[in-house]
Amino acid sequence: MTSATPDAIDAFRHDGAAVLRGAVDPATLAALADGVEYNRTHPSPWSHWYTNPDESVGFWSDYVTWRSVPQYEAAVFGSGLAEVAAALMGSDTVRFFHEHVLVKEPGATERTPWHHDQPYYSVDGDQNVSMWIALDPVPEGAGVRFVAGSHRWNRWFIPRRFVDHTPYAAESGRYELLPDIDAMLADDPTLRTVTFGVEPGDVVVFHYRTLHDAPGNPSADRRRRVVSLRWVGDDAVWAERPWQVSPPFEPDGLRPGDPLDDDRFPVVPTTP
Repeated sequence: MTSATPDAIDAFRHDGAAVLRGAVDPATLAALADGVEYNRTHPSPWSHWYTNPDESVGFWSDYVTWRSVPQYEAAVFGSGLAEVAAALMGSDTVRFFHEHVLVKEPGATERTPWHHDQPYYSVDGDQNVSMWIALDPVPEGAGVRFVAGSHRWNRWFIPRRFVDHTPYAAESGRYELLPDIDAMLADDPTLRTVTFGVEPGDVVVFHYRTLHDAPGNPSADRRRRVVSLRWVGDDAVWAERPWQVSPPFEPDGLRPGDPLDDDRFPVVPTTP
């Protein structure tokens, strides 16, 4: 497993996104692939198809299945990725928030809309990182695209539905409707995007508030399977949103501002 290099840590903190080459070993990759196939045939109640599941072309996702998919659990606790998360976040502790599996079948046209993740989530705090683990080759033009530095805009955008790209709600408090990011990128030469072509085992890491989007899967014969592992650090606290959070965790006694001291969000040891 590759550790987070100083350059990767700098890029993550400055741009809000970076890539770690060869960060996941072949055995873990093979296990994750088995886990995705098991997950596909044993979906959780929170699984969602963005197209007809009977069609060969589609886009599906599932999350918070790590306790029932042992391959995911093994990657969380046995791959060494928690140590990488600690280095990226600058955190003494690493807590696992959840996993999210996203699969775009060959030829899937469904575009992932511009959004950032933290307003969807029931967690506040700046020490966080998503790890987008590629199980298949993804050329640069088919991968996730990030607006560099957008995690430091101090702006919170209302989540959008992936199925039709509509916002969850109207503007409220600190939450604003997402502007036309493509128009902003075209009009403002100071804005830039970063994206990465990846091979299996590469890991794209990004902050929960980094704006990103993704195209469909233009490949005619290859799936785009991704397992995202999501981590939080020392400053993570429970949060409420003006809409249904995703994943739809219930408070179960947690109040806004409480640490995530809850079995659903285990602390992962980062030393032997």
